Amino acid sequence: MLKGFFNVPKAVNEPVKSYTPNSPEKAAVLAAYKKMWNETIDVPMYIGKEEIRTGNTRTMSAPHDHQHIVGTYHLAEKTHVEKAISSALEARTAWANLAWEQRAAIFLKAAELIAGPYRARINAATMIAQSKTIFQAEIDAACELIDFLRYNVEFMTQIYHDQPKSVSDVWNRVEYRPLEGFVYAITPFNFTAIAANLPASAALMGNTVVWKPSDSQVFSAKVIIDVFKEAGVPDGVINVVFGDPVMITDTVLASPDFAGVHYTGSTFVFKEIWKKIGENIHTYKTYPRIVGETGGKDFVMVHPSANVKQVVANTIRGAFEFQGQKCSAASRAYFPKSLWNDIKEEMGKELASIKMGSPEDFSNFVTAVIHEGSFDKLVKYIDQAKKDADAEVIFGGNYDKSKGYFIEPTVILTTNPKYTTMETELFGPVLTVYVYEDAKWSETLKLVDQTSEYALTGAIFSQDRYAIEEATIALQNSAGNFYINDKPTGAVVGMQPFGGARASGTNDKAGSMQNLLRWVSPRTIKETFVTPADYRYPFLGE
Repeated sequence: MLKGFFNVPKAVNEPVKSYTPNSPEKAAVLAAYKKMWNETIDVPMYIGKEEIRTGNTRTMSAPHDHQHIVGTYHLAEKTHVEKAISSALEARTAWANLAWEQRAAIFLKAAELIAGPYRARINAATMIAQSKTIFQAEIDAACELIDFLRYNVEFMTQIYHDQPKSVSDVWNRVEYRPLEGFVYAITPFNFTAIAANLPASAALMGNTVVWKPSDSQVFSAKVIIDVFKEAGVPDGVINVVFGDPVMITDTVLASPDFAGVHYTGSTFVFKEIWKKIGENIHTYKTYPRIVGETGGKDFVMVHPSANVKQVVANTIRGAFEFQGQKCSAASRAYFPKSLWNDIKEEMGKELASIKMGSPEDFSNFVTAVIHEGSFDKLVKYIDQAKKDADAEVIFGGNYDKSKGYFIEPTVILTTNPKYTTMETELFGPVLTVYVYEDAKWSETLKLVDQTSEYALTGAIFSQDRYAIEEATIALQNSAGNFYINDKPTGAVVGMQPFGGARASGTNDKAGSMQNLLRWVSPRTIKETFVTPADYRYPFLGE
C-alpha cells in the first residue's frame, strides 16, 4: 500500500525574494513582464490529451491598462464540459492506482519548477492580468503556491501514516481511496496559488478533476497548466474548461459521477451550488463533498492600550494591499475614542505617501481593481457614503477608469456601527471606521461579533493581556483565522491553516491535512490470520 514509506523531502516554506533595485530577481521579472506584455497568447481548453480551440473567444487585458490585450481564451460549449467529465473518468483508474509517491513526485517537481525556471514568468503573469505588485505576486504566485505543493505532500504522508491498532492475530489497516467519481474545482481571480491548489490538492489524493478558472485569471492559469504538464501530470487528470459558469456548473452537477466540489469565490454562488447539489442528490452515486471558502467582512478591533503606529501600519497593509481584493482584507475597523485623533493623523500621513499605478513601477503600493464591474460597484458605495448623513469619506474617495480601474485607498468614517459598508463585502480598497467609547470595549466586542454574517479573519491590537484574553474568547466564532497584534491577512501554509465559518465557508482549512482528508474515502481492511471454524462461543457451554 505504501511503497517507500514516508521517505519524502521535508516541506519547507519558500523564502520570499526581495526584488531590491539591483537584484537579479527584479531584472528577471521585469524582463518576463515586458516579454509577456508584448505577446498575445492564445489559450485553449485542455481536455484529456487535446488542446481544444472553439473559435468562440474572449480577450484578456491588464486591469491597470484595460485597452491593452494580452491574449484570448476559448469558451466551452456543453459538449466540451461533458467531454471533460468523460476524460476525467477515463483517467481515474490509472491515476488512482498510481503509487502515492509517484503522484507526490509530480507535484514536488511542480513546486521546484515554480521556485526556479517558472518563477519570473508566473509572477509576471500575475502582475499583468491580476494587477498585483511584485511583492503581492511573489508571496502568492511563487511562495504560497510552492508551499501548497510541498506541504500537501507532507500532509498526505501523515494521513497515510495514520493507521488503526492491530493485534497479534488481526491486522487492521486503512486505505485512503480517492473519491468515486470526479472533483469539480472552481477557482477565483485573486490568488494564483489558490487557482492551482484547488485542483492539485484533490488530484494529489488520487482524484481526477474538471477545473474552471476565473475568467479574470486565465492568463496566469495558463502558466499553471504549463507547469503541471512539464511536471508530468498525466492527460485527463486535470481537465481545464473556460466559459459560462452557470452552464459549466449545471452540466457538472448533473453528472451521476460528480463526487465533490472544491470552491473559492462568492458566497451567493457557493450557496447556489450547494442548493443545486441538494436538488440533484438522488442523481449521484455517492454523497458529494462540498468544500468552499467564500467571502469575508474582516475586522480590526483596537484596544485603548494599543500602539498607534502598529495599528496604522497593519491596518493599511491589511486593508489596501492588492487593492483590498483579498477575502481576508480588513474592511471594518473599530478604534477607541482615546486613540482616534492620533490614529487619524498617522493614517492620513501614511496614506498620503502611497503611490498608485502600474505594477511594472515597483514604487507603486497599490494598482487597479480587477475589472469594470468591480470598479463600478465600489464607486457606487463610495459615492453613497459621500451623501449619507451618518458617513463621511475622510481619506481617498477618488477614482478613474479612463486607462485602468484605479480607486484610491478610501477610508469611510461612520457614526452608525451597522452602516452599509460595515456589513457588506465590497472586495476593494475601502475601509470603514467606527469610533467607540473606551468604556464600551466589552460591549463593542459583542458588536464586532454580531455585525457580520461572515467569519473569515479578524485582528485585535492590544498591549493588555487581559483584554487580549477577553477578545479572544468573545470573538471565537467571528473569525476562522484570528490575529493578535497583526494584520488579518497573510496566512502562511504550514503555519496558519486558512478558512472561516458562518457565511465564509466550510472552514476546511486549505493548506492543511484537514483539507486533504476531504478528498479521500477511507476503507478499513481487517485481516484475520487464524479464522474461527466454529460459530459457538464459550458461554454457550456444552
